[in-house]
Amino acid sequence: MAPPDSPPLFFPPVETASEEGLLDIGGDLSTERLLLAYRSGIYPCYGVGEPILWWSPNPRGIIPLNDPHIGKTLRKVLNRAKYEIKINSAFEETIEACSRKEWGDDRRWITDEMIDAYINLHRLGHAHSVETWFEGELVGGLYGVAIGGLFAGESMFSKMDNSSKVAMVALVERMNRLGYTLLDCQMVTEVTGQMGAIEITRKEYMGRLNRAMEIEPLPFG
Repeated sequence: MAPPDSPPLFFPPVETASEEGLLDIGGDLSTERLLLAYRSGIYPCYGVGEPILWWSPNPRGIIPLNDPHIGKTLRKVLNRAKYEIKINSAFEETIEACSRKEWGDDRRWITDEMIDAYINLHRLGHAHSVETWFEGELVGGLYGVAIGGLFAGESMFSKMDNSSKVAMVALVERMNRLGYTLLDCQMVTEVTGQMGAIEITRKEYMGRLNRAMEIEPLPFG
């Protein structure tokens, strides 16, 4: 339960977001607020030294679970079984790697505050990592939040060729096997686009999200 003096758990309707997708400013990164955000089609993203910014963009990026794109090079990597995939064996190391602190505070959006908040979500069973290992070393992976039939992908990193993409393929396979229905990637980037990410309207995303909240897949971790 949130302490009595904490900000109220409330977000404006997603339809009121700005043209850029900014919906709200402030609040905190408590477990209750983060889970409410993801259930409502909202996620936090802000830089070091900025207030917490909450987003619900239109259009929204997703990766269709029934049609991920696996290019020839990636398929060769998968066929060679070069990498080992693990789930939740190194969540803290994965999110730390995704934060890319070597970039400097002026380019970081995974702040120390966010790292602590998502580690807490992980300990409570809501956040998970899919990790790519090579010869005993963590060389790639991703993390995100699982609620109902949704997996909200947050970030990924890669230290070897295709290692983050191998983790993404493993994520899609795991979601299909466990009964998840919606893979949110927030926006289509070069990497997610190579994996088959598409843009859909916020209205369509909210419809898919509402349906995903009605199902109970097998536990992710």
